[in-house]
Amino acid sequence: MTYDEIRAAVEAEGFILRGGFHPADDDAVPAFSPGVACKTLLLIGNAGSDMWRRFSSSPESRLDKDPLNAFSRRIVENLAQAFGAIPMFPFTGPPYLPFIDWAQRAEAVWPSPIGPLIHPEYGLWHAYRGALGFPGVIPLPARPAAERPCDTCADKPCLHTCPVGAFSQRGYDVPGCIAHISTPSGNACFEAACLARRACPVGTAYAYVPDQAAFHTRAFLDANLERMNRNADVSKREKKK
Repeated sequence: MTYDEIRAAVEAEGFILRGGFHPADDDAVPAFSPGVACKTLLLIGNAGSDMWRRFSSSPESRLDKDPLNAFSRRIVENLAQAFGAIPMFPFTGPPYLPFIDWAQRAEAVWPSPIGPLIHPEYGLWHAYRGALGFPGVIPLPARPAAERPCDTCADKPCLHTCPVGAFSQRGYDVPGCIAHISTPSGNACFEAACLARRACPVGTAYAYVPDQAAFHTRAFLDANLERMNRNADVSKREKKK
């Protein structure tokens, strides 16, 4: 099998092959099988809304819990079976696999001022949904030469567009963001995606469609509210001791 053959199969499912690398010991890539290392890791993801349209018509889209993860799992596991690879996912854990580190090994992406990785073409409108691990060495295309777009962005509108100032040089104010998007005043962020993210001038052609943006905002809100409630319950129990 070749990289191009795998790429064609991935694209036929509505996803994008997001590059790959030949793992070293410190890349924390799981073994292919006991005693057999992964010699090639290929990342699978999406950019823009092509994958979303495929997901929207899938059986998984009607699930109540983690529908996109279920959809991604089915596709990646089928690809793994077809190519004799093992599937890996960023959403299984803890412990979670270091997909952010892997992404920066696999292709030209860098941390943006507001956190998510920025791609020179896709901007902030992309994600990683899985990976394929192979026991053999698959020749990889040369990594395209590119520079981090943020380094030449003088205005950095992503840092001063948020209506509640959740992003700054000090970091990301998650509670402030959640408080805002949980109220009607945050509808613009909720329904059309984070305004700070939309302010980035890179990759605007790949901006998520409204229902895709709202889906991810809801998932972000639900996950953080669940975590905050869980921490509050733990704090109450500690106080009763």
